[in-house]
Amino acid sequence: MTWTPWKQAWDQALYGENGFYRQATGPAGHFSTATQGIPQIGEILARALLKLMDQQGLDTFVDMGCGRGELLEHVHRLGPHVHCIGVDVVERPELSEPIGWIRSPGGERLPDDLDGLSGTLIFANEWLDVVPCPIAEMDENGELREVLVNVASGAEQHGEVVSGPDREWCQWFWPLDRLEPGDRVEIGGTRDTAWDNLLARLASGLAVAVDYGHTIDLRPAMGTLTGFRQGRQVLPMPDGSCDLTAHVAMDSLTHDQLMDQRTALRQLGVSGQTPPHELSRSDPMAYLQGLSTASAAVALTAKGGLGDFMWAFSQSR
Repeated sequence: MTWTPWKQAWDQALYGENGFYRQATGPAGHFSTATQGIPQIGEILARALLKLMDQQGLDTFVDMGCGRGELLEHVHRLGPHVHCIGVDVVERPELSEPIGWIRSPGGERLPDDLDGLSGTLIFANEWLDVVPCPIAEMDENGELREVLVNVASGAEQHGEVVSGPDREWCQWFWPLDRLEPGDRVEIGGTRDTAWDNLLARLASGLAVAVDYGHTIDLRPAMGTLTGFRQGRQVLPMPDGSCDLTAHVAMDSLTHDQLMDQRTALRQLGVSGQTPPHELSRSDPMAYLQGLSTASAAVALTAKGGLGDFMWAFSQSR
């Protein structure tokens, strides 16, 4: 039986030649992010991002890991003056002609063409959670060991003791003295490096990373690595049959501000307030539209759901 470090198996499963993200259905065929699924959600998010761009005086929008460009179309329609660019691992899908497209190698690797961005908002929505990282587990002797996986079966075993930069990252951001045998760590150094490399492409503007994540006081003891297939959560299998994702240590990322999505969107005017009931008599269609919009806004800011996403803001330096 062949054993592979989870990071390498994960990367091949998602971004290899026949990887999950290169399949025809795309991510939206298996799960919905805040930018996919319900159209009103994407529209509300697009309006909020356009407001953020207006506040910052930005004129270019880059959607990092954009799937098939669902959010890009909303931003383009609502802000046709904005230059929109999508970045993902597939060839350009069918999009409005003015929308630009850059094909990415995937994972922590960035395309060479994505550089020298000025006056730009980079929006990395659920990108870092699919940047593969090493998985480690505390063994019965109190040693943190890398977890190896068999690609065909999903079986796991312990590998070498974690050392070098990965161990140093843990000492700073996932302290080993808090771990007990069986506890797992998703070592976020590759995510930090990917994020820093993305920030280095930003000459002027703002970058926002949005993901399910955690901070040092709330690290999940058993880790969060999981799979999704056809809308359902499944065991993580690194064979290309499912999406593979793990929450992000958001506080280890370079950032100026860190807040939950609920707070971020409320600051950008997303309230979820229902329309006045009188409107149901004077303009029933507008009333129903207002209810639909309010419902989508509530979904974007809900506790226990999308509202628990964390937003890391980083201004260009």
